[in-house]
Amino acid sequence: MKSNRGGNPTAAGSKQQRSTKLSVMSDWRPRTRQVRGGHERTAFGETSEGLFLTSGYVYESAEEAASVFSGDTEGYIYTRYGNPTVTTFEERLRLLDNAEACRATASGMAAVFAALACDTKTGDRIVASRSLFGATVAVLGRLLTRWGIETTFVDGRDLDAWDQALSPAPKLVFLETPSNPMLELVDIAAVAARAHAVGARVIVDNVFATPVLQRPIEFGADVVVYSTTKHLDGQGRTLGGAVLGSAEFIDGPLKEFQRQTGPSISPFNAWVVTKSLETLDLRIREHARSAEALAAFISEMPGVERVLYPTADSHPQVDLARSQMEAGGSMVSVEIEGGRGEAFRFMNRLELFDISNNLGDAKSLATHPATTTHSKLAPEERASMGITDSLVRLSVGLEDLQDLQEEVERALAG
Repeated sequence: MKSNRGGNPTAAGSKQQRSTKLSVMSDWRPRTRQVRGGHERTAFGETSEGLFLTSGYVYESAEEAASVFSGDTEGYIYTRYGNPTVTTFEERLRLLDNAEACRATASGMAAVFAALACDTKTGDRIVASRSLFGATVAVLGRLLTRWGIETTFVDGRDLDAWDQALSPAPKLVFLETPSNPMLELVDIAAVAARAHAVGARVIVDNVFATPVLQRPIEFGADVVVYSTTKHLDGQGRTLGGAVLGSAEFIDGPLKEFQRQTGPSISPFNAWVVTKSLETLDLRIREHARSAEALAAFISEMPGVERVLYPTADSHPQVDLARSQMEAGGSMVSVEIEGGRGEAFRFMNRLELFDISNNLGDAKSLATHPATTTHSKLAPEERASMGITDSLVRLSVGLEDLQDLQEEVERALAG
């Protein structure tokens, strides 16, 4: 068979060989999985992962085509449905998150929307933490309401608030931890236990922590979503997303939703991110090391009201951060004295930090959330999240730490 999904397309018994190899992969440690996970060489024996830039696939006979389309024979049908390069990426990320299955999407918001919309209907209710990425708030608070799906927002830090909101029982619980941009933490295990007690599915946006620093499924989450555009690519090159969870969910309602609505990642983007995963552990831990040190440095500088970093002693949820994260991540949020004008002046003096709404890049980036990533929210919505005009979000890159410290010192003193 030419088109065996994920296997050597010319080798007899490739399905069995693939099953055996995946079993071995599951025993590998995380850094080995990042380099080797999901790699299935073709008959050409290439060293790097193959890149299959094709929209469709051919079959040896009409009977074989019919068998693949009916599902009786394993095979690729159309790249909107699946692609060998995309499968490699999905399998590698699945192994890193200790999930049963993974589906890649065209962007992070495509992943968020698919995870929310694929198994909800009119009359369903969602409970979500209040501190979220701006586009996610718009999906939950405005778009889904058009179809009669209501969302109750709660202070994600307050377990009593979760208890109250979970009655009557919702269909889904959605949270982001650490949150964008306020770096608030949600106790994944505690919220998951409460949600499961009333039969709700728990979805966690893990984009800030990545699977290197936090694996929500190990704390009881059912579904994890990513924007691979951020740290997983790590160099600002591609758009992509991913949804991970149980095989029943991923290969059931999510697969059907994605196939019919079409938010599929391009094979090229999947290939780029697959190669980036090889260095993910090294990059994320270096990002976190520099971010933690830079946060401590900024907290001692004049002209700063407060600095937010998950594992800093000054963070109000530092104990929770240290219990469910291996390190604090790459993001630092800073409130500059003097409001929006001084925040803008600080950002405009920066040279090593590029002004951009992206994050998780090798290059350090600075963002003013109130006027960019969260600008479409009403002022009262931003206020409820704690997003002020003086807040600047820093994505700490891989430059020399001392250069970054000197850069921030000059900008604050200018």
